[in-house]
Amino acid sequence: MNTIRRSSENHTRQKLFGLTTNVDQKSKPSHLPWRGKRLNIAEETFIGLRQAAQLKEQIAKLQGELNRLAGAPAVKPVVVKAVSPAPKKKGGMSAAGKARIVAAQKARWAKIKAAKVVAPAVKPAKPAKKKFVMSAAAKAKISAAAKARWAKIKAAKK
Repeated sequence: MNTIRRSSENHTRQKLFGLTTNVDQKSKPSHLPWRGKRLNIAEETFIGLRQAAQLKEQIAKLQGELNRLAGAPAVKPVVVKAVSPAPKKKGGMSAAGKARIVAAQKARWAKIKAAKVVAPAVKPAKPAKKKFVMSAAAKAKISAAAKARWAKIKAAKK
């Protein structure tokens, strides 16, 4: 599969740029200094762009010669200037629109503040939670059970 892929890559390079990366280049003319070297994509792109520019120049020269032979006046190539788009208009608001928004916001806040004033200022006190208190007898019972557990564990180790 790599062989097929390489051959299609070589065919594409040959067709587009006149470049190949095959080893059998001894039979082909070596008028290009990079012939026989493996080129990376940046070099291939640069070479392709340079060749395209040369072709455009040749076409322009030939077109001028053709026009001269046909008796037509020489046509200068049209240069298209990049036109920057018009700046976007920022959204604006009229003074009346802003005043309406301010008035509506003030009304909302007045309504919220009025609702707070009507509410009772003093909240009813919650009953305090009862604190859990253990009797002395319950504490003694738990302590005796813990001592018995530890005595059993220590006896098992001996």
